[in-house]
Amino acid sequence: MMQIKKLIEVLSGAEVDGPVDRDILAIHYDSRRVTPESLFVALPGLKTDGHKFIEHAVKRGAAAIIVEQPVSSIKRATVIRVPDAREAMARLAAQFYGHAYRKIKVIGITGTNGKTTTAFMIQRILKETGIKTGLIGTVRYEIGERVIPAARTTPEAVELHEMMAQMVRQNCGAVVMEVSSHSLDQKRVLGIDFDVAVFTNLTQDHLDYHKTMDGYFEAKSILFKSLSTNGKIGIAVINVDDPRGRELVAMPLKAAKLTFGIENEAMVRGKTLAVNCVGLKFDVSTPKGDDRISLPLFGRYNVSNALGALGACMALGVRLPTMARALKALPPVPGRLERVDCGQPFQVFVDYAHTDDALKNMLGTLRESTAKRLLVCFGCGGNRDTRKRALMGRVAAELADFSVLTSDNPRKEEPRAIISQIEEGFPRGGEAAKYEVVEDRREAINRVLAMAEAGDVVVIAGKGHETYQEFADTVISFDDREIAREYLTQCWKNRPSNSPPAPAEGN
Repeated sequence: MMQIKKLIEVLSGAEVDGPVDRDILAIHYDSRRVTPESLFVALPGLKTDGHKFIEHAVKRGAAAIIVEQPVSSIKRATVIRVPDAREAMARLAAQFYGHAYRKIKVIGITGTNGKTTTAFMIQRILKETGIKTGLIGTVRYEIGERVIPAARTTPEAVELHEMMAQMVRQNCGAVVMEVSSHSLDQKRVLGIDFDVAVFTNLTQDHLDYHKTMDGYFEAKSILFKSLSTNGKIGIAVINVDDPRGRELVAMPLKAAKLTFGIENEAMVRGKTLAVNCVGLKFDVSTPKGDDRISLPLFGRYNVSNALGALGACMALGVRLPTMARALKALPPVPGRLERVDCGQPFQVFVDYAHTDDALKNMLGTLRESTAKRLLVCFGCGGNRDTRKRALMGRVAAELADFSVLTSDNPRKEEPRAIISQIEEGFPRGGEAAKYEVVEDRREAINRVLAMAEAGDVVVIAGKGHETYQEFADTVISFDDREIAREYLTQCWKNRPSNSPPAPAEGN
């Protein structure tokens, strides 16, 4: 609870119409969730405008309203006009929840690929040191012992500050947060004082929103430009194997910089990579000494993720042997080359790869260790960057022996139209095509599994940890891992190893 007068101390250029001695019990930006004596922020959005719902918010009991546009006098609520409602909401949320980010270590990770895995690695290392560590990211939110399914990678400012306040109350000493480009552009993390920010990489994605790669990079760079500007001494941990990472290093940031990489000279550098049946091993050299790192993960790209995690934790003062011990015992990361094993004589993985670069890295990794055929089932999300669709098709055509093209989250697009754009990346005609189309995702998964033979590797890509499928007017329960497990259990359980599986229904 906080009086309006106290709450708006953090706003500059605000015009106030109404009493400021009323208590505010909550902050909301969705009028349907407004509760009595709360503050409602009328956010201008991409699809609608919060100003349209002011009357609804007041009827539900809002005591104060944040607006950008002039509104007629509202007798029952204090109206606070600001130049930027999103910036105001971020600052108000921080004030309302007591600037919790100042009381814990805050580690942010941004980049196109690798954010989730890097976040899990950092959290595992910090827990190894005895620091209770919260998590905010694509897969889930962790607040103390409480686990909440993630609604989005980086929540809106109100939820973000509320979660950090809860972490402080739960005696967390740190929070590891995935920071999306959308959240940076929309000022959800504005004002948060990060101790460490990690840049993983930048490849094509989200151009439906950012329009250009330069615009995409500009959004990502906001995180690093904000370091060391609010009191804490921030450290930027940057992948110099990525061209945009090198561009970031060249920027005149206020933060100290710690570089990592494999191909290029870096402060934290990986080398002598070895891949075996249980994961990866590599040597790492750092300003604090050298060590051998064992990772129970596949994929050369996970070496880069691990180097980013090592750099971040080194910036926080964690010793290298402690980090090596933690990474050796890293649990599987949900939906990231997650194995589905029901006793079948071929390997099955579910992976979140949903960009051409992520698909290339993942398929390239599996290609190296596949004795026979590499089969992939994937689609592309609707109402998202359309330019990557043919690129993903081209990657699959080059690296997989056969592809089954299907739906992902079609949203408001026609699934077949999306698939047609993926097909543009494949050679046309005859055996060169190396793919077939099965629009229904369940049937497609069953189809690719039915094709598999002993020694093959199957990967179901695009949705990873997700437990839903999103259509125009509905969202259904759907988990690639469970669909695959259901088929494999039905076809391979109690069956002699030399007999073929029964055909899948609906294929």
